[in-house]
Amino acid sequence: MPKIERLGHIGLYVLDLNRSLAFYRDLLGLHVTDTVAGRKIAFLSARPDEEHHELVLCEGRTVAPNEFLIQQISFRCNSLEDVLAYHRKLTAHDVRIQYTVSHGNAVGAYFYDPDGNICEVYWPTGLHARQGFLQGLDFSQTPEQLMALVREYVDRYGKTGYRDPALAMLQHEIKPAAVGSSTAS
Repeated sequence: MPKIERLGHIGLYVLDLNRSLAFYRDLLGLHVTDTVAGRKIAFLSARPDEEHHELVLCEGRTVAPNEFLIQQISFRCNSLEDVLAYHRKLTAHDVRIQYTVSHGNAVGAYFYDPDGNICEVYWPTGLHARQGFLQGLDFSQTPEQLMALVREYVDRYGKTGYRDPALAMLQHEIKPAAVGSSTAS
């Protein structure tokens, strides 16, 4: 049986290529590896020396901004400090934050891109927890404080799973962000 090694890339239709490039390139730090002359398409990568593109942006989105299209786009970070730094950067740029959480096996910040797609920056903790483990976290705490809390919850609920009641309720009420909405929470 053939085996998939990992996800290679995802392509998104966007409403405004320049606006989306500014978001993914300038805020998230992806590198533009190619564009196509005469077409509004760009190829981006977090690891351009290893992977030509992990994200393709193509202008021409025809789905209304308030319709569900993409469940989430997740970007793995090398450290918890990176996740916290992205959260500060996104908040400083008035990007709408969905929530900041632990899944036991990862800590992440969920936020909306300019077209209302849900994105995540996350760091794997190395801990094991039954999914969908969902624990709200206050990212104003230090990395050490956050990890102590994550370990405490994984020790207590890792085998059975945990759903923060406030976040579980919020997840069911989530609607895609309106294009142009950039209120951080």
